[in-house]
Amino acid sequence: MGEGRFNTKQKLAELKREIGFRRRVYSRLVETGGMKQADAEYRIAVIEEIVRDYLQPPPPQLDLCEPS
Repeated sequence: MGEGRFNTKQKLAELKREIGFRRRVYSRLVETGGMKQADAEYRIAVIEEIVRDYLQPPPPQLDLCEPS
């Protein structure tokens, strides 16, 4: 699987920016009653987990073909 239009470093930078954005915006929404705290925590946690996924090394490729 090759790189698309953006490389992994660029994608990670945007994900981290999005986490900061969500923390700021969602906290205001929770304060004003526009969002439940649990929903805000869930949505932030999903993005944080995606960042962790990007930081994990890829699993080794296994050759599942039968020997000839």
